Amino acid sequence: MAQINISMDDNLKEQGEILFKALGLNFTSAVNAFVSQAVRKQAIPFILELDNSEEMQARKRFAENMRSIQEDSVINGTDKMTMDEIDEIIQEVRRGNK
Repeated sequence: MAQINISMDDNLKEQGEILFKALGLNFTSAVNAFVSQAVRKQAIPFILELDNSEEMQARKRFAENMRSIQEDSVINGTDKMTMDEIDEIIQEVRRGNK
């Protein structure tokens, strides 16, 4: 098992420990959960942002929804569909709505 040493503001560490305890985790488990998610998603598992405007929040929700759709498409196999196949499904839905 690898041992990692990091430097962190004392107050931030204390706040983190309080939060993680409330969530039923210790600090090590929380860090492991973060790294596991990052590796699984191949990305930082949250959005790093400077702007909290409504537009930025809408973009964040859109990005989260797109990631969810992508993950679902891998699960159900539709990630391999061609644009022609997708277009055909759209046309079928439109024909069904008339």
